[in-house]
Amino acid sequence: MLGKFVKVRVTAPMYSYNKRFGFRYQLNYGVVENVRTPRNTVQCAYIMGITHPVRNFDGRVIAVVRRSGGRGIVWVVAPKSTRYIIHDVRAAIAFAEGKNNCTIECYYESSCGAVVFREDGRERRFLLIRNRRSAHWGFPKGHIEEGESHEQTAMREVREETGIDIQILPEFERRSDYVIQGKIEKTVFLFLASTTQTEIVRQEEEIEECGWFSFDDAMKTLNYDNDKRILAQARDFFLEHARA
Repeated sequence: MLGKFVKVRVTAPMYSYNKRFGFRYQLNYGVVENVRTPRNTVQCAYIMGITHPVRNFDGRVIAVVRRSGGRGIVWVVAPKSTRYIIHDVRAAIAFAEGKNNCTIECYYESSCGAVVFREDGRERRFLLIRNRRSAHWGFPKGHIEEGESHEQTAMREVREETGIDIQILPEFERRSDYVIQGKIEKTVFLFLASTTQTEIVRQEEEIEECGWFSFDDAMKTLNYDNDKRILAQARDFFLEHARA
């Protein structure tokens, strides 16, 4: 149901009190209309992105929260114009679900990484990796951890995946948007970063292969047009600053 639009009839408005569990609702909560679970029970949902009590709400399912111990699931619904990732959802529902060992699957994902380069004599070489799960060549990147800036995530992920420490260049940040398996909308923020290190220490459980490539070889090796576009923009960035 991720990404689907549903109507929620609010049964516990924001700020109302739950006597059974002893908390006050920080989100509107209710029953999803015209939807039944396999056991023919009602489906409930939290509503994010609304800051006042409401009676009804039409929105998109942005997360599925699976409660531990077989205690069922609850959805999270939000306006189409909003975008929340797993950390946002976990914080928003903590007032009610914080004590439960829940797993959360989100419709939106965000990652950060870097187009890493080093100077090799007269040639500039770029760092590419091939991920074990997706089996395609791309740039090192990974999910944002709670409390991190985009730059901090990029530096941490490059170090974890390749053992390379980087220095991020100012004035270059690019965004890549795509859909995973037709159901997850993903956004990747990529920086341009330099390093003097040459030796790669691969994160074996995550990375199948990695290496340094010339610009032409990197363009041939990258699998996705978005990555090729960003690498070409990085080259243009170098050219523009060389003329400045």
